[in-house]
Amino acid sequence: MGLVYVKGIVSNGPKEREENFLVDSGATYSLLRREVWEELGLKPLREAEFVLADGTTVKRKISECYFRFPFGEGHSPVILGEEGEDENLLGVVTLEILGVILDPFRRELRPARLLLK
Repeated sequence: MGLVYVKGIVSNGPKEREENFLVDSGATYSLLRREVWEELGLKPLREAEFVLADGTTVKRKISECYFRFPFGEGHSPVILGEEGEDENLLGVVTLEILGVILDPFRRELRPARLLLK
């Protein structure tokens, strides 16, 4: 399976940036590099522990921002990345908010089948 990247705009009020995001269907929340969230003026709202792929646990601060992509837009929680350690990720919560899923075979995002039960 290959990597899937998408280009989108992330914003906080009037401040916005166009960025590339690795679509990570194994990540719960999306993540912004430190340079990006600092420029946008995001402030930590809370902190949580996250388990990395190798099993290590790290603490990261969480905020919220607005995401805009060709396939949808919306407000979502975002992890505030640390300098030199983290890259922009598009996680499952943001994908669900935007109503899309990752098709790992075609390596593309497609509309999710939304259930109302």
